Amino acid sequence: ISTVTDVSLSSCPFIPIGMAGFAAIVAYGLHTLKSRGNTKMSLHLIHMHVAAQGCVVGAMTVVMGYSMYQEFWAKPKPLMKRCCLGLAGGACFS
Repeated sequence: ISTVTDVSLSSCPFIPIGMAGFAAIVAYGLHTLKSRGNTKMSLHLIHMHVAAQGCVVGAMTVVMGYSMYQEFWAKPKPLMKRCCLGLAGGACFS
């Protein structure tokens, strides 16, 4: 499991951010559950559900924005030559 985690963390640094957001929402929910006063349990759970959805949508928006930045506005990476081994002689084209 650790090698899979290391590869995923190096390829996408937003995974630990999402996990931290999840942990923060759970901790906040447990803290407010203890001190919610006269608020109904169903209303408290609805608020936590909305907060979790907001965290997910926010994380997805940040990841998509970062991905678009890398693809369109960051310094473009040079194209590598692609070789087609199916052609006679293994002709390469760019």
